[in-house]
Amino acid sequence: MIGGRGMTTRRTILKGMAGASAWLAMAASQAQPAGAPGNVIKRAIPRSGEQLPVIGLGTYDAFDVGGESDRASLREVLKALVDMGGSLVDSSPMYGRAEAVVGDLTAELGLRRSLFLATKVWTSGREAGIRQMQDSFRLMRTQTMDLMQIHNLVDWKTHTATLKEWKKQGRVRYIGITHYHEGAYDDLERLIQTRDYDFVQLNYSIAEREAERSVLPLAQEMGVAVIANRPFAKANLFARVRGKEVPEWAQEFDCSSWAQFFLKYIVSHPALTCAIPATSKPKHLSDNMGAAYGRLPDEKTRRRMADFIDRP
Repeated sequence: MIGGRGMTTRRTILKGMAGASAWLAMAASQAQPAGAPGNVIKRAIPRSGEQLPVIGLGTYDAFDVGGESDRASLREVLKALVDMGGSLVDSSPMYGRAEAVVGDLTAELGLRRSLFLATKVWTSGREAGIRQMQDSFRLMRTQTMDLMQIHNLVDWKTHTATLKEWKKQGRVRYIGITHYHEGAYDDLERLIQTRDYDFVQLNYSIAEREAERSVLPLAQEMGVAVIANRPFAKANLFARVRGKEVPEWAQEFDCSSWAQFFLKYIVSHPALTCAIPATSKPKHLSDNMGAAYGRLPDEKTRRRMADFIDRP
C-alpha cells in the first residue's frame, strides 16, 4: 500500500551503487534481472494452488496521477513488471486516481491476461459497497476481479456477504481482508479463523515484524494467502541504512541492493505469498523484482538480517 513516498533517499542510495546502476538499466528491458539464476520465485495460493510471483506492485500514491507526462513512467513500470515475471497489482478506491490509471494503462498495453488485479471496497453499507466495487470494475477495465478485499475491515460483515455471493457467481475469483496496522491483528486473526477469506493483506517488513508472532503462523495454518504491504516501512528503512553498504554476506542469497535485502526478508517467510512495494520509477521496479529471483535467506540468515537492521 505504502511505498511511493521517500524516494529521494532511495535515489541517493542507488546513485552510490555504480555497479547496480548498470544492472538496473539492463534488467528493465529483460525478462529477468541480469545474472539472476533460475526463474521468478512463485508461491501457491493455498486455497487453489494457483501460483503468484512473490513480488508484485502497490499503487498507493505512485499511481494517483493526472496527465500523460505523469503516466509515461507508470506505463514503463507496468510493462517491466510483466516483462520481469510479476503479475499482482494492488489498488483501492482510497488511492485517488490509481484504479483508473491502472485500468487505462493495462488496456493500452494489452496486459490484462498477464496481470492479477486486486483492489478493495472501502465504504459502509451494502448498496454503497456494490456501487463502489462496480466502479472499480469499470475503472480497472475488467469483467472479473482477481481479488477483492475489504479495506481496513470497513463494514466487513456487510461486504463479506456480498463478496461470497459474487465469488459464487464468478465476478471475483478470491476475497480478502486488509489492514495496515498491528492494532488490527486481533481482528484479522479472528476473521482468518472463519475460513471465509482467501487472502489477508497486512503490514510486514524487517522493521515491522509483529505479524510474525501470531498472524502469519495462523494464516499459514488456515491456508490463507498473505500479501505484505508497507514492505519498506513507508520508505523509512532506506533512511535507516543511509550511508551503509549492503553486507557482503547478502550475496549468499543473491541480494545486490537494500531494496532486495528488505524484500527477500519478507518473502522468505513461509507464510508469505507476495509483497507489494509501490513505485512510479522503472528502475526501482526492476530493483524490487530482483528480489523475486535467486536464493532466499534461511531462518538463521533471516535472524542475522533482522539483527543487522536493528543495530544502531
